[in-house]
Amino acid sequence: MRGYFGVGAEGLSKRMNLGNLMRSAHAFGASFFFTVDAGPAIRRAPRSDTSKSPDHLPLFEWDTVDTMDLPAGCQLVGIELTDEAIDLPSFMHPLRAAYVLGPERGSLSSAMLARCDHVVKIPAKFCINVATAGAIVLYDRHRALGRYADRPVTAGGPKQDKTPHRHGGPIMRQGRQIPGWEG
Repeated sequence: MRGYFGVGAEGLSKRMNLGNLMRSAHAFGASFFFTVDAGPAIRRAPRSDTSKSPDHLPLFEWDTVDTMDLPAGCQLVGIELTDEAIDLPSFMHPLRAAYVLGPERGSLSSAMLARCDHVVKIPAKFCINVATAGAIVLYDRHRALGRYADRPVTAGGPKQDKTPHRHGGPIMRQGRQIPGWEG
């Protein structure tokens, strides 16, 4: 998959949810993880993160929305159950994204929503666990941006394998030849 993504949460209060979200982010190939306005007890690596994700991807801890420092060109995608949010199945994920989820028994702050480039909702009847919501969004990103065979119209697996990636030759603007390249 091309591009990169990070996953984070604002105002989490439960260490188990943080650990599960961190483990899902690591499993789906996140480039970084972050927290915003997390309490001191939350900042320690939770036992539920059995993959020990802080050993494998950077963990950023920002105290406020204003102190968040995302990479240039990275679009912030809020995951929130609001009427105005885009339904996840209809959303095209940015190539460079940071997904932020809200706290348990709460919502993303108005400051965070104002900072988001996109706000997406999982089409569910009510809010679901923050770690579960994160895993659903990351699966959808993989489904949308990964190189998978098309789904068949009928039940079952694909009838054709995905087409293999074909690397093209170098593109030269000045007509210069590359030594050893015959294309």
